Amino acid sequence: MPPDEPHHALVIGAGLAGAAVTAALCRRGWQVTLLDAAEGPARAASALPVGVLSPHLTRQPTPMSRLTALGVPVTRAELERLVPEGAGWQPVDVDNRGAHAQGRQAAALVRPGALVQAWLTEAGARLDTRWNAPVASLSRHQGQWQALDARGEPIATAPHAVVAAALGTRTLAPEAGAHWPLGPVMGQMSLGALDCAPLAERPQRDDGVFVPEYRDSGLAPHWPTVIWAMGSTYARGQTDTTPTDAAHRDNAARLRTLVPAAADRLESLLADGRLLGWAGVRCASMDRLPLVGAAPDPLSWTTRQRTAAALPRLPGLWLLSALGSRGLSLAAACGQWLAAEMDGETPSLDADLRAAVDPARFAWRRARRGL
Repeated sequence: MPPDEPHHALVIGAGLAGAAVTAALCRRGWQVTLLDAAEGPARAASALPVGVLSPHLTRQPTPMSRLTALGVPVTRAELERLVPEGAGWQPVDVDNRGAHAQGRQAAALVRPGALVQAWLTEAGARLDTRWNAPVASLSRHQGQWQALDARGEPIATAPHAVVAAALGTRTLAPEAGAHWPLGPVMGQMSLGALDCAPLAERPQRDDGVFVPEYRDSGLAPHWPTVIWAMGSTYARGQTDTTPTDAAHRDNAARLRTLVPAAADRLESLLADGRLLGWAGVRCASMDRLPLVGAAPDPLSWTTRQRTAAALPRLPGLWLLSALGSRGLSLAAACGQWLAAEMDGETPSLDADLRAAVDPARFAWRRARRGL
């Protein structure tokens, strides 16, 4: 490719992960074709009405706590740069209680779709979006990755392809995907219009987060402009996104340990049929860490490779998936790390953390066990 010709990548998935790497690549001068099965961006798990941006708290450092400690400031900087306060996010303090009892913590309440849209808007002419374009498979031909529809017809072609399709990752490039142990985690949030004084001074977190007040001009018309929220549930293996009374009652029980008056209100609205709910399916890996990096090529492995990093990779195929319930904390930083790697740079991430998120780690472990 001539030096003055921009790199070109397909990005499959227009949620937080796909939008983050799209924005990072476009800032580096790449051309991106963004493909999504929905009619617009942030229509799946990233359609959450409000989420909390804060690090993952643990008593001792873990890969996830270290990753979110790096990722949260990156997301916060992107919000401050691109999204007006009150139109997609607002700064708050959170009281960490119970298992998370580490005092008050600076955080932010965020509507993920606002950040997704801001990233795509910033990309401008470097971005070509294709909505209502479900990708059934990927195929590599003459150095190009082709995104194919269900009939095997090409939708788009580029030398690079980034799979940011959450659970859809399992069905794309199956020769590598067979080694990605990914699973669904359904989460339901209970919420309602705030038509009285907030029932807590600030968000409360233990087993779930109670948001006593969130104001966002972008919530309308689908949601009230000012809401309270509790959630979300964490149901592994479930994919049905129809809100249920059982999940609302689960949220009420966890809310009762935080703010009993708010739990009373939730139960009253549920009984009256006035409680609102949102549910989405998140994608999580077996070890709950994301997949960030070049896709492995199991067919080229030999017994000589002693680390996952040494395993051969499928040329031009990249992964950004399995962010689980930490999309707000991780997407922006992971997108930048992956874009740097795609540009031939070493991501600004410690080697042990690079290994922790390497998409080849599961297949390498299986190979070492002789499975």
